[in-house]
Amino acid sequence: MLFLDSSALLAAQVEAPSRAVVLDALAGGDPAAACGTALAEALVAVDRLTDEPILRAELEDGLRRLWDHLYVVPVDTRLLESAAALCREQPLRLQHALHLAAATSLPGPLRFVTFDPAQIPLGLALGLDLVSL
Repeated sequence: MLFLDSSALLAAQVEAPSRAVVLDALAGGDPAAACGTALAEALVAVDRLTDEPILRAELEDGLRRLWDHLYVVPVDTRLLESAAALCREQPLRLQHALHLAAATSLPGPLRFVTFDPAQIPLGLALGLDLVSL
């Protein structure tokens, strides 16, 4: 299984070296998943990328099309408690902990796609197979 965090969702839409990494991972045909918060995070980030309304609309449409093909890990009490435990153990922001908790809640083997440097060390410590630059 493949797990995409919000940075990976956004990278799939933007012309940059990270896009090829995400698209190659998706091309493997494995089912893909994301945390229930990832779409909202990626949509907010679109505003930081461009002020052009047409480009914003294209990026948002691409995010939503990709989202439609993902298994979404629901943000429920179990996920929130797992994320809170990670935050207590590590110097993490809640949004990072939610992605990591969602990924570790899924059956393995799992490849975790992220371009967020805050998640990489703990993802490795949690035994996740990380895909990044």
